[in-house]
Amino acid sequence: MTRAIYPGSFDPPTNGHLDVVARAARCFDQLIVAVVVNPQKHNPMFSLEEREAMLRDCVAHLPNVRVEHFRGLLAEYVKRSDADVIVKGLRVVSDFETEMSLAMMNRSLSDVDTFFLMSDPGYSFVSSSLVKEVFFLGGEVSTLVPSPVLRVMDAKRTAR
Repeated sequence: MTRAIYPGSFDPPTNGHLDVVARAARCFDQLIVAVVVNPQKHNPMFSLEEREAMLRDCVAHLPNVRVEHFRGLLAEYVKRSDADVIVKGLRVVSDFETEMSLAMMNRSLSDVDTFFLMSDPGYSFVSSSLVKEVFFLGGEVSTLVPSPVLRVMDAKRTAR
């Protein structure tokens, strides 16, 4: 059985993230969508629990996908999870430059390779930070995030 981990902050999960999840789920027996607690990303829009809940709603139809969270080094989490591979989505060339270094570091620390999936061209411009910016400036993001995520985003905006 091959087990893969798709890590990210998912703040918020986008349709681009979910495209990678669906495609990776077809490639591996088990896929763990791992929400990272990143101390370098201050003031996330969503709590860890909210991000996990949104992701669970969005992947409920995929029987071989589960959602977890972790703190600390990805390489250590990969070892604890007995994973065979790390999954990363690449949108643009600059993503590759960043992710290649991370993949080499993770391999040196965990002996696990990284599996890169190219973004669907329709999502190549979509990032969580851009979605949040457009959303809070009043722009339309319903084509960029799944409906369970949009509902939680709308509730956040109303609460402000």
